[in-house]
Amino acid sequence: MASQHVSEIRYLPPTSTSNTHLPSEDEKKDDAYQHDVEVGVTDPDREGQPQLIYDNIPAGVNPTLVREERVVRGLSQRHIQMIALAGAIGTGLFLGSGRSIRRTGPAGTLIGYGLVGTLVMAVMGCLAELSALAPISGAFVRQSEFFVDPALAFAIGWSTFYGSAVSVPGEWTAVAVIMTYWSDLNPGIWIAICIVVTFATNLFFIRVYGEVELVCAILKIMLILGLILFGLIYDLGGISGQDRIGFRYWRDPGAFGQGYWHVGTAAGQFCGFWLTLINAVYAFSGVESLAIAAAETKNPRRNVPRAAKHVFVRVLVFYMVTLFVVGLIVPSNDSHLLTSTGTAASSPFVIAAQRAGVKVLPSIINAVIITSAWSSGNHGMLVGSRALYALALDKKAPKIFTRVSRFGIPWVAVLFQGSFQLLAFMSLSDGAATAFNWITNINSSCTLCIWMVIGIVSLRVRKGMKAQGIEPKRLPWAAPFQPYLSHYTIWGSFVVLITGGFYSFLPGNWDISDFFSSYFSIIFLFVTYFGYKFIKKTKIVPASEIPVGQFIAIADANPEEPPTERHGPMSWFAKFWWD
Repeated sequence: MASQHVSEIRYLPPTSTSNTHLPSEDEKKDDAYQHDVEVGVTDPDREGQPQLIYDNIPAGVNPTLVREERVVRGLSQRHIQMIALAGAIGTGLFLGSGRSIRRTGPAGTLIGYGLVGTLVMAVMGCLAELSALAPISGAFVRQSEFFVDPALAFAIGWSTFYGSAVSVPGEWTAVAVIMTYWSDLNPGIWIAICIVVTFATNLFFIRVYGEVELVCAILKIMLILGLILFGLIYDLGGISGQDRIGFRYWRDPGAFGQGYWHVGTAAGQFCGFWLTLINAVYAFSGVESLAIAAAETKNPRRNVPRAAKHVFVRVLVFYMVTLFVVGLIVPSNDSHLLTSTGTAASSPFVIAAQRAGVKVLPSIINAVIITSAWSSGNHGMLVGSRALYALALDKKAPKIFTRVSRFGIPWVAVLFQGSFQLLAFMSLSDGAATAFNWITNINSSCTLCIWMVIGIVSLRVRKGMKAQGIEPKRLPWAAPFQPYLSHYTIWGSFVVLITGGFYSFLPGNWDISDFFSSYFSIIFLFVTYFGYKFIKKTKIVPASEIPVGQFIAIADANPEEPPTERHGPMSWFAKFWWD
């Protein structure tokens, strides 16, 4: 079926008569899609081709902004929300929170996680605005090229891939160790099973991946709600043979725990609190997957901002309430928390269940923690492979990674990303505790680098809009409190990133592996950025040339379907589930 081609460019009347200049036809083409331009739309015939990101391509748009991406929009509203939710709730909460409670107590843990939660709020606002403006494969990776500098896209793209390549084996290590709670089989068996199943879910329809993450997220939510209920019953003396605890542990051993380094002193408690920020970043890491999946999401300009708002609220509430309840029922001086570095028995939830004498609960908790760890690893595969695919699209990675299967999956990128899962077998000889510590630090520092770059890209968009006279209301979705959200994202991430490995510099505390795991992500980002910039001679995009107007024109030319109207008692659930 032939499509109608429209190439007319129509200029609006100038707002000022001073220094009037009549543009030539070439200038009209070059200036297309600035804030005061209306442009016709071309709709090329794509019969027989896979579904592309843009159905209508405005005439005069820079071709690099609308490069054909043969991934498929197979994720719906429920998928995108659950992918972000499943990615943000993982082993950081279930296994890593014990260290925070030990070091900084229940009150310090709540403050630390709450503080990082405000940083996540700013990140989610920036991500939602960027994803609604430019829902493209690789999200902030390719957005960095368009809005900041091609060298930054190269650096953050490979940093994202590197972080995912390291974090996924760490999740399989956690699964293998948790399985020792029931079985004496070689942990390598469970690692192999995780690798095979993950390849299966990532090499077929993106919708299959979405449904798997949906189930895992539902299991996590059910576990969290169950743990909150159990904790309140236990705390209030509702379990036979157990006294009412109340706020006993907040008074003794105290609300702010033992601290770190100078244990029992104010300085030690502050050091313990600061280390909690790194644990919290690791726990929240994964929220950026919301943007990575935008190019494969139906109606991304509506669904991604909507999911960002709801996911953040749910995640923060789940974290705060769960940690509050755990702080009520597990004393910060419990000796088992000292080993909370990846073993099943050291999870504060399991410790509380065993102390309460509920025999079946530890098995249930560990079973869902396994699905949580596997879900987080599965999510890491998505983020890493899509970052690699985005790099290849912009010729910053070998072209072979652009190959897409008939299901719309970049299968070569998935296979290459998946090969790094074999690193999980290294933990069998080095020990899970050490591996879990390294993974936590590496993943946290890499996550903070990503968050910082997201803030930089978001701020550059706003500066470009100011330079070009584009009002925020013209954006497909504008985040509130901008540009302050961008500044907070940049500087908040920077402070935690730079100071996160402070313990390596304490007297008598130097450890090269701790230093490396805390700061290698920074070194990697700087080396790749300046190395690419030196070789390719790239330049920072001037504010007046940032293509915000072109992306707005693309959005205007491709209006999304309005949400389906639902009525009746199930209307809210129907909107979440089907829209």
